[in-house]
Amino acid sequence: MKLAPLAVALVALAAAGCFPGTEPLTRGFAIGTTGGTATEVLVFRVQPSTATPGNVITPAIQVQVQDTLGNVDTSFTASVTVAIGTNPVGGRLSGTTSVTPVNGVALFGDLSIDRAGTGYTLSATAPGATGATSASFDVSAATGSAPAR
Repeated sequence: MKLAPLAVALVALAAAGCFPGTEPLTRGFAIGTTGGTATEVLVFRVQPSTATPGNVITPAIQVQVQDTLGNVDTSFTASVTVAIGTNPVGGRLSGTTSVTPVNGVALFGDLSIDRAGTGYTLSATAPGATGATSASFDVSAATGSAPAR
């Protein structure tokens, strides 16, 4: 374990508020190691909600790209892809499943699943990012509809 970077950071932090007439340090900073690969993280900003078979899931699902500190990475340009993660009844996901993020957010506005089932999840992946799994949701048959044949 190297303590030198930590010692330098602590001295810099202490010195920031020691001089007369200076503002106290009000912004955080990160101390990292060199040589590692910073991985972005995908997060479901808007989770899938209960839907009906064949109809667009609303509100639109949003996947946010964050850096390792949890900040939105507005410069991330790799496509984010969603797929069914947990598929309790063999449903098929339709719509635009691969989207380029805009200002760090990938918007999936036309996704639907064709079969009713309980406990679906979606997974989001992108090159250079840690993937994410959505919260569990249901696709319920529309009220008054006949069962699928």
